[in-house]
Amino acid sequence: QVQLEESGGELVQTGSSLRLSCVGSGSSFSGYTVAWFRQAPGNEREFVASSRWHGGSTYYSDSVKGRFTISKDRAANTMYLQMNSLKPEDTAVYYCAVGRPITSTTMNRASYSVWGRGTQVTVSS
Repeated sequence: QVQLEESGGELVQTGSSLRLSCVGSGSSFSGYTVAWFRQAPGNEREFVASSRWHGGSTYYSDSVKGRFTISKDRAANTMYLQMNSLKPEDTAVYYCAVGRPITSTTMNRASYSVWGRGTQVTVSS
């Protein structure tokens, strides 16, 4: 089974950019949908973005659309989340996840069976 490890989170100022990485080990992402979720203190874990590892559509939450971009390096079995124009409300622990959701459930946490431990992103105002 694939195992996930995120990195790249740090403390940045409003308007900055960050790129998060999620490396998969133990198995390829092939056949999976890869996704990013985030969880701020006191809040539930919420969907950020997802994409089929091979082809298919990419989905973003309304709160990050136009600012965040998910990308994939298939040779390195790594996915990325490029985050631009960061805002204080983007502060959260960011998790990568893999699963096999159908299109209508791609934003549901329950659709993803493997999760990383998360990386902290803090955006100061």
